[in-house]
Amino acid sequence: MAKQLTRRGLAVDVDALHQRARQVQKLADDRANLQAEGKKVSRQVGQRLRLLKEESDKRPVVHSDFSEPPTDQWPQVNMEAREESAEFVQLQKEAVALEAKGKEFKQQVTALEEKEKALQDQLRQELLHLPNLPSPQCPDGRSEADNVERRRWGDPKPAAPSLEHWQLGKTLGLFESERSVRVAQSRFITLLGQGARLERALIQFMLDLHVSRGYTEVLPPALVNTASLTGSGQLPKFAEESFRCADDDLWLSPTAEVPLTALHRDDILAAADLPRRYVAYSPCFRREAGSYGRDTRGLIRLHQFNKVELYWFCHPDASEAAHEQLTADAEAVLQALELPYRVVELCTADLGFSACRTYDLEVWLAGAGAYREISSCSTCGDFQARRSSIRMKEGKRNRLLHTLNGSGLAVGRTMAALLEWYQQPDGSVAIPQALQPYMGCAVITPPSSAPK
Repeated sequence: MAKQLTRRGLAVDVDALHQRARQVQKLADDRANLQAEGKKVSRQVGQRLRLLKEESDKRPVVHSDFSEPPTDQWPQVNMEAREESAEFVQLQKEAVALEAKGKEFKQQVTALEEKEKALQDQLRQELLHLPNLPSPQCPDGRSEADNVERRRWGDPKPAAPSLEHWQLGKTLGLFESERSVRVAQSRFITLLGQGARLERALIQFMLDLHVSRGYTEVLPPALVNTASLTGSGQLPKFAEESFRCADDDLWLSPTAEVPLTALHRDDILAAADLPRRYVAYSPCFRREAGSYGRDTRGLIRLHQFNKVELYWFCHPDASEAAHEQLTADAEAVLQALELPYRVVELCTADLGFSACRTYDLEVWLAGAGAYREISSCSTCGDFQARRSSIRMKEGKRNRLLHTLNGSGLAVGRTMAALLEWYQQPDGSVAIPQALQPYMGCAVITPPSSAPK
């Protein structure tokens, strides 16, 4: 594991983790031994109490100054006035001594439980901060500069004077960012008129395309709990990237990957029912901490954005082929919209936290004259399944399955690419043929008047 994490550029003291795990196991073993001894003593106390009861029932009551039994569980023997035998007194002494010993065992068990829990929580937190191990097929690298371009589809237009999507959005009256600050704050946007219609058309188009390719549509909650974020790998690593509700154990979902992972948390799926392929539209919320100053205009980097997500639960033996298929399904959207793009495989240093191998789809932004990421298609191996306890039954045994996810696609970035690619000399924007039935028009033209 240390060698694999080193490929990610991380130096982790794996020996210290193993040592801590052994300490947890020793505490658990010591606790179990003490509990066993405590049960043994408890049985011995019970035996003495039964003998005391039998001895008490044999003898007539006489006046005696006998103390109360050691516990309120002791039998109500007629001890108020009795001349006791030496055997009876000895049984009483043994019962009192054994009860004291039993209490001592309980105290020791409680102390061990507290130590075990504290050390186990510490170990769990350390393990939860460790990312997935990279696949052997994942190219090594030290930064995103070492990512590997695998293929291209379509040829980007030669560099020519053209507007960026935020400029087109303004002239066409498609969205409003300045007034959105009044409603929320910066990095939020309000879509207007044909802009709102285009967003809705893209969402519906993407969902219909993926459903036609065999995906089951899901509309998940926009709020998710801590367990869901932890299971998918968002927490605890990316807590400051997420928006949390103040009064509940709920967070605004950063991606539909989170609720889709949690959909089968603690489940055991039949191997024969795999793969399970889901497609979900959802609003996504991210703080984008550390990104201020980048992409401050337009639709590229917002606190709230819409996305259509593809998600697979599959057999471990089929995950490599599933990764290729999921990527092809995401590419199908760009191909249908006739938007040029390239496929880039991320190196070990640029992998997402939960991924072991990733293909990024980068769409061509004609106005910006650059490729920009529009989807990350990742296979996570059994990383999320282990954190979420999602297994499959194969024969008589249960084993962890594999999960995969990818955007199919990020809607705002798709809109940005479409506006820049299809802009016309007269300032209008053509609608690609595949999207025209959803838009109800073939071109977007400037409005006759700006919104008041």
